[in-house]
Amino acid sequence: MYLIVGFFLSFMFISFFLMGLLSYSMGISMMFEFLIYGFNSFSIIMVFLVDWLSLIFSSFVFLISASVMIYSKGYMEGEINPLRFIGLVFMFVLSMIMMIMSPNLVSILLGWDGLGLVSYCLVIYYQNEKSYNAGMLTFLSNRLGDVALLISIVWMFNYGSWNFLYYLDLIKNDKLMNVVVWLVILASITKSAQIPFSSWLPAAMAAPTPVSSLVHSSTLVTAGVYLLIRFYGSFSYFMMVIFMFISVMTMFMSGLGANFEFDLKKIIALSTLSQLGLMMSVLFLGDNLLAYFHLIIHALFKAVLFMCAGYIIHLFMNCQDIRFMGGIMQYYPLTCSYFNICNLSLCGLPFMSGFYSKDLIVEMFSLNYLNVFIYIIYIISIGLTVSYSIRLCFYTMFSEIKFFSLITMVEELNYMIIGMSVLIIPVLLSGSLIMWLFLNPYFICLPLFMKIITLLFVFLGYLLGSFLFDFYYYYNSKSLGFIMLSSFLGSMWNMPILFTNGISFFVNSFSMLYYKLFDHGWFEYYGSSGLTKNIITILKFSQLLSSNYLKFYMVMILTWLFCLVNY
Repeated sequence: MYLIVGFFLSFMFISFFLMGLLSYSMGISMMFEFLIYGFNSFSIIMVFLVDWLSLIFSSFVFLISASVMIYSKGYMEGEINPLRFIGLVFMFVLSMIMMIMSPNLVSILLGWDGLGLVSYCLVIYYQNEKSYNAGMLTFLSNRLGDVALLISIVWMFNYGSWNFLYYLDLIKNDKLMNVVVWLVILASITKSAQIPFSSWLPAAMAAPTPVSSLVHSSTLVTAGVYLLIRFYGSFSYFMMVIFMFISVMTMFMSGLGANFEFDLKKIIALSTLSQLGLMMSVLFLGDNLLAYFHLIIHALFKAVLFMCAGYIIHLFMNCQDIRFMGGIMQYYPLTCSYFNICNLSLCGLPFMSGFYSKDLIVEMFSLNYLNVFIYIIYIISIGLTVSYSIRLCFYTMFSEIKFFSLITMVEELNYMIIGMSVLIIPVLLSGSLIMWLFLNPYFICLPLFMKIITLLFVFLGYLLGSFLFDFYYYYNSKSLGFIMLSSFLGSMWNMPILFTNGISFFVNSFSMLYYKLFDHGWFEYYGSSGLTKNIITILKFSQLLSSNYLKFYMVMILTWLFCLVNY
């Protein structure tokens, strides 16, 4: 079943990619309208926008989904209910395509909500307490974005149509309608996990690795970036300055966090967060095509990186701590080759696919008139990317074998390797290929120092990654020498405590206080329980009076006479 779905998705990739090339070369954009329901002058219409942007992105979603399906054949081998897993992944792909193809805010919301719901179902797939907590955090963080989209849909009533493409210039110039863009940006930064909504992305790693590869590295998290690419042209200068600062700080924060993290999947998740900050920053710099270019290349190599990580975790019997790994290079050379290719591409090593977009982005930043603080943080973040990638390689591959008994000797020719091999050719060729096909030539004239600054920081990042973290058999990490700083940087600047655990702790504490004081306190005393007791007392007293006791009647008559005489 996995293979049938994989081949179908591969066929869809080829079809969409060829259509995208045709659309780009001929400059064709089409809108298809499907009438769902019509009554007199009232009609509900489904609109799809087919242009080269949507077709190429959809084709790469299909390609990654196809390779993940083949990979899942090996990874989910012992799964009792494989149809449930395949169905969830297929629903995810459909939601993603609906969001990509829609120029209408209502149909975008349908795809957007579908992504959130299916993502929640996939995060809680293993059904333990950790997965439930991670799933709830993921779902509630993304609900904020959904609410922002709902409000923007209501606000768009002022125009008479939800097809936002017609109104982008108008939105930019109309201050009242600028609210729509603010809300769409809020939705996008929740989905793409920018500060302060970053803590859900590492938590979502509780999902199965094929899910992390498809959902939380290449497609779901880039949905926010893609939506902003569609809304490009409606951003004011003030918006671009504010959100560039947020995206650059997200890059810096996640780069630092990944250098102090020991969970293999969380390191790659923080790396994804760093690259999302890179895409957002170049988008708010003013180049939407460059952001789109990096989005596609990053989706490919990050998906393979997650698959390699899943294979390594599989070999170490579900151990995810990199301190227990080492020496894999001797036993699994093909997996390590794929892992290193993707890691070097992530670092921006010359002539790997990531270099073509990353170097161009850094040169665009150098060319623009920017705040020096933003520029320095940006360049340091690129160095940190190399640092955590090199550190990861040292811990997993080049160091000594830490726990030999953990390595399960598995043949390296199985479905997981085939799934990775499907994507490795696009990973190697995508940078130069997409640049030649879709990007207009950039002329960037810079001084020599600024030209080689990317290579310089790649080299400095390598030195930091190799010198800061020792790798010996008995495990001695320099990061433990300054444990307070390490724990602060490794916990994403206490963001999970502030924005997730902190909020839930205070809300739960307040609810417990409310429960004790009111539900079991004053409400109980003056409410149902106290009222019942008082009514029972009154009834008992009146029942006592209704008994035929002569002395009661005599006392009542005397009381009445006494009152009458005094009156």
